[in-house]
Amino acid sequence: MDERTLEFPDAKGRYRWDQEAVFFVGKDGDKSVPCAISQEALMDHFEGDEKDPAKVFRRYRERIEHEARRKYLSGRLESDGLVLITTNDL
Repeated sequence: MDERTLEFPDAKGRYRWDQEAVFFVGKDGDKSVPCAISQEALMDHFEGDEKDPAKVFRRYRERIEHEARRKYLSGRLESDGLVLITTNDL
C-alpha cells in the first residue's frame, strides 16, 4: 500500500531568476521534496503577467500545490528528484 503524501507547510515560494521558476518545498513525512513551477506555466495558466512571480504563486498556491502533489504521487519527477510543473502539465 502506498502511504506517500505531500504536504506544503511553508506558504512561501521563491522565484529564481536564473531558472525562471518559483521554487517551493513539500514534505512527505520527514522527507523534503523540492518543487517548482515554471514562469511560463504561471504566465500561461495563472495570470502570471505580474512582475512578481512569487506573488502569483501565493495567489494560486492551492491549485499549484495540488498539481505538484499529483505529479509526485504519480512518480513524475525530474532526474534530480524535483517536482517541476510546466505549462504542458496544466
